[in-house]
Amino acid sequence: MTIAQWLKQATDELADDMLPSPRLDAEIILAHTLRHPRTFLHAHPEDDISPRDEDIANARVELRKDRVPVAYIIGHKEFYGRRFSVSPSVLIPRPESEQLITMLKALLPSSQALPGITNMRLVDVGTGSGCLGVTAKLEIPELDVALVDSSRHALQVAEKNARSLEVEVEAFVSDLLTGYPYSPDIIVANLPYVDRSWDQSPELANEPEEALYADDGGLAIIKRCIEQTAARAKPNALLLLEADPRQLDAIADYGKSHGFKEVARDEFAIGLKLS
Repeated sequence: MTIAQWLKQATDELADDMLPSPRLDAEIILAHTLRHPRTFLHAHPEDDISPRDEDIANARVELRKDRVPVAYIIGHKEFYGRRFSVSPSVLIPRPESEQLITMLKALLPSSQALPGITNMRLVDVGTGSGCLGVTAKLEIPELDVALVDSSRHALQVAEKNARSLEVEVEAFVSDLLTGYPYSPDIIVANLPYVDRSWDQSPELANEPEEALYADDGGLAIIKRCIEQTAARAKPNALLLLEADPRQLDAIADYGKSHGFKEVARDEFAIGLKLS
């Protein structure tokens, strides 16, 4: 079977199963199987696929038809222009989370404006793949960054990404900040914030429930993080949280009741500063 023939067959199968981007998914799966970029597929449509590669690609299409996310099938996902390894132990990095990095860079003075930035500790709470903490370190190398997660399996993925992207970070197995031994200056967190009553994509069934869902309208764990940050962080600490747009007002109000003021907001992110 040629590349063009296989792509047509796979695209048709994925479309029949109502996948939202069947052609793109087919191209990503085949490119990964052949160990070539997608542009290779476009430039060599008449090339034959070996029987072994065809079998592997077909098996991956079957996984996709079962709503396994493409990122889990190929083992990685792009975040802020960099490739992060993922596994079913961690959430797949999403474009919405990039808002936290953009917000961090906007709120944090440059090292030239604030020489003491070299002493600032940033904690990525509930780090998962490590995409937030590792990206923060790459974008602002002067920060001391720690990756924190209650799951050892998730932390292994995060540490792998730190090594592959050549950054030095600390890692702690911890329930939020309880096992983190320092007083942080900055906390960034994409914590579970989905309420189980909300309509959800079928693909979420393949991602770790403990990283997705929370009680109290999705706010239970975020509230705990606000409480712990208020008790543990340094004065003027920043707390940057990802959340659903409909939760941001409630988060701002809860933060205010614990000594925070809102300093930034985007569609899926809010920035709080400890008074």
